[in-house]
Amino acid sequence: MDKKVLIKLSDLKKDYVNEDVATEVLKGINLEISQGEFVAIMGPSGSGKSTLMHIMGFLDKLTLGKYFFKGKDVSNLSDDELAEIRNEEVGFIFQAFNLLQRTSVYDNVRLPLTYSSKKFDKNKVITSIKAVGLYHRLNNLSNQLSGGEKQRVAIARSLVNDPSIIFADEPTGNLDSKSGKQIMEILQDLNDHGKTIILVTHEKYTAEHARRILKIVDGEIIDDYQVKERLIARLEKDLTK
Repeated sequence: MDKKVLIKLSDLKKDYVNEDVATEVLKGINLEISQGEFVAIMGPSGSGKSTLMHIMGFLDKLTLGKYFFKGKDVSNLSDDELAEIRNEEVGFIFQAFNLLQRTSVYDNVRLPLTYSSKKFDKNKVITSIKAVGLYHRLNNLSNQLSGGEKQRVAIARSLVNDPSIIFADEPTGNLDSKSGKQIMEILQDLNDHGKTIILVTHEKYTAEHARRILKIVDGEIIDDYQVKERLIARLEKDLTK
C-alpha cells in the first residue's frame, strides 16, 4: 500500500522584497514527500534550501503556488493558523541548538507542551529524553552540556509533541565528527520507527544518511533520487560489541 502524501508543493515560488527590489529565491518547486520518508535537501549557501524548509515548516510564507499539508491547502493561512499547525504537527532541530540557557534538560524538552492544546503529560517529556539517551542528564542545565548533548536535547524537544514531521537544519554543523555521527544515528533510528524527517545540509556525507536526496541550486530542484545504500552511523560502543 502506498504511503500517505504528507507534503505536496505545486509550482511554489518565493520572493523577498527589499526597497521595492524583488529577489526570486524559489523558482517553481514541485515536490511530494510521503509519510515515513527521510529526505535530505542539499545545496550551496544561497541556493534556497533553508527557505524551502522554512516554508514547509510553517516558519515562512510562500509568494505564489500551492502547499498542501496532509491534503489540506495551507498556502494562504494566517500567521496564527500557521503557528497552530507548527506547534501541533512539526518538530525542529537547528544547528545552533536554540536551547534556553541555564535551564534544565527537562524544562527545555517540555517547552513545546506549554504552547500545545494537548494535555500536559510528564511521561512524554521523560520518554523523549530517554529516547536520546539523556535521562542521566535530566536535571542538568543546558550550559553544563557538551555540544552533542545539547543537540540531543534539541531532538528530544522536537519529539515531545509527537509531531508528524521533524525538520533538521544543519543539525551536525556545530559538532565534531563523533558527535555528528551520534546525532545522525538517532535521526536514522527515529526514521526506522516511522518518523518523517527532512534534513537540510550542504554536506554530502551527512545527506547520505537519508533515504532520498534532493539537490537544489539557484532556487530550483536539479536532482531527486533515492539513496541506494545509505550511510549507517554506529556509536563507538556498538562497534566494540
